[in-house]
Amino acid sequence: MKAKVIVLTLVVFFLSAVVCSADNPHMGTWKLNEAKSKFAAGATKNNTVVYEAAGNDIKVTVDGVDGSGAAVHSEWTGKFDGKDYPVIGDPSFDARSYTVIDDRTLGFNFKKGGKLKASGRIEVSTDGKSRTVTMRAIDAKGKKVKSAAVYDKQ
Repeated sequence: MKAKVIVLTLVVFFLSAVVCSADNPHMGTWKLNEAKSKFAAGATKNNTVVYEAAGNDIKVTVDGVDGSGAAVHSEWTGKFDGKDYPVIGDPSFDARSYTVIDDRTLGFNFKKGGKLKASGRIEVSTDGKSRTVTMRAIDAKGKKVKSAAVYDKQ
């Protein structure tokens, strides 16, 4: 009897995670639409961004190229609760936080050594087929830069 209750509980838990993920328009794989995007010279370009459920958290995996064309890969796992969670693999930032603004919009802050280095918004279109990431950052030379990256849902 106990085994059935445990199995049923686990099934309900995993189904709940899938349903919650399905309702979140940010979830899935996003590919950069470079023709619609605007970057500062030498900026890192995130070619693919994947949002997926990781237990009760969300995992964001980013693959792209830096300003010199070298491959970059980073991973973040956390909640969209405004708290800082560590980033693995990103030399520019060591923590990220995401905050839900509305059904289709997230705010974010990227930090390095506890200092804010970038912030912005991620907005999914009403049809769910694209998203726009606007960011203001301080580059390695201390200069303020802006970018607007447009992604298509895969």
